[in-house]
Amino acid sequence: MSEAIDRYVQEHERRFLDELKELLRIPSISTLPEHNGDTHRAAEYAASKLRSAGMENVEIIETERHPLVYADWMHAPDKPTVLCYGHFDVQPPDPLELWETPPFEPSERNGNLYARGSADDKGQMYSHIKAVEALQAIYGKLPVNLKFLLEGEEEVGGISVAEYVARNPEKLKADVALVSDTEMYEPGLPTLNIGLRGLVYMEIEARGPARDLHSGLYGGAAPNAVFGLVELLAKAKDANGKILIPGIYEDVEAPSAAEKESWTHLPFDEKEYLRKEVGASALTGEKAYSVFERTWARPTFEVHGIAGGFTGSGAKTVIPAKAVAKVSIRLVPKQDPEKILQAVKEFVAANSPAGIRCEVRVLSSGPGLMVNPDHPAIRVAAKAFSDIFGKPTVFIRSGGSIPIVGDFANHLGIPTILMGFGLPDDGLHSPNEKYNIRNYFDGIRTIAHFFEEYGK
Repeated sequence: MSEAIDRYVQEHERRFLDELKELLRIPSISTLPEHNGDTHRAAEYAASKLRSAGMENVEIIETERHPLVYADWMHAPDKPTVLCYGHFDVQPPDPLELWETPPFEPSERNGNLYARGSADDKGQMYSHIKAVEALQAIYGKLPVNLKFLLEGEEEVGGISVAEYVARNPEKLKADVALVSDTEMYEPGLPTLNIGLRGLVYMEIEARGPARDLHSGLYGGAAPNAVFGLVELLAKAKDANGKILIPGIYEDVEAPSAAEKESWTHLPFDEKEYLRKEVGASALTGEKAYSVFERTWARPTFEVHGIAGGFTGSGAKTVIPAKAVAKVSIRLVPKQDPEKILQAVKEFVAANSPAGIRCEVRVLSSGPGLMVNPDHPAIRVAAKAFSDIFGKPTVFIRSGGSIPIVGDFANHLGIPTILMGFGLPDDGLHSPNEKYNIRNYFDGIRTIAHFFEEYGK
């Protein structure tokens, strides 16, 4: 990496951190309508910083829900074009009482920056903008052509950005996309993610009697919507973690022997993983598969919440008329979300208890995918990552989902470099989310170095 870039980042670390804190103070919670204005403010902040960094044609694109931000710089003839993606919306901070410091008042502790959105994804997204600033400040130009597409709906499904990508393939045309919304396998170990699971997120609503009933007068005869929903969900997966929905495993493709063998060389201690990351008394799931296979290469069925009946203080003896569960299935590459959804609907129809009518509603869906680690841009990214962190880059999968990666593949025909700087214990979506401050600065260096190397 050029000494000039390294020096520029060092000289501006305080300002870079203060700017990120400004962005983190904006409570851009995309799922809550009362924060729509804040999500728009975050878009305006990102747009202003893209302009300051030297990007051109910066625009805030209004959608039916939350805005997108676009910018480009296309003055590097015969050089590749990189499409940078990130999101400026965040998850709700609840439960607030578990935060050591307020979620939207960034706090520095133990080398980390604590705030909602610090790692997911404001801190990582903002590193891209600061890398551009550094290159422009030093050279007055960029080594590659760049386009930015930032969104404010990632945490609620990303429907607007998906539609925008589908409608604008020429405007967004690029050689490769760059996304920093993942994590390093462990501190100091450069990590590129080459596989993502997909997601089908649903609500399953169960209805029993026409209204809540008195359990003394009707108990034993009337169907109970909450219990009926629990009974249905219990049929979907057995105690050993096997999903019992017919057809769910039909298109599951096992990782290659070489990929599985490479995972054995990753630093991993199952007991430490259980104690430090999971924090439970035991791991669950399909015992015939390793933890990496269970979390990276196998489909899952999870219940995220159930609502229904009486949950206030004291007692109220009702038989609930309605109950709703939030449910998801994580998909692996080759699985078709539409096919899986149809399997779920057929399973629900066939297994709803007597007297219970169930409806499946889809909130979001997207396929899993793999990226070819031998793509030239990914090889360059691996080298750039190694140059900055001083260790060979490892290739892993992620159990999470980033739907935009599939949209880039389907509509733009380009692979995505998943170059993340988060850490496994950053607490994404949880109280006390954090982002390592050194990783923030090293992320800026790495991205700038990647642009330089890819431009060669």
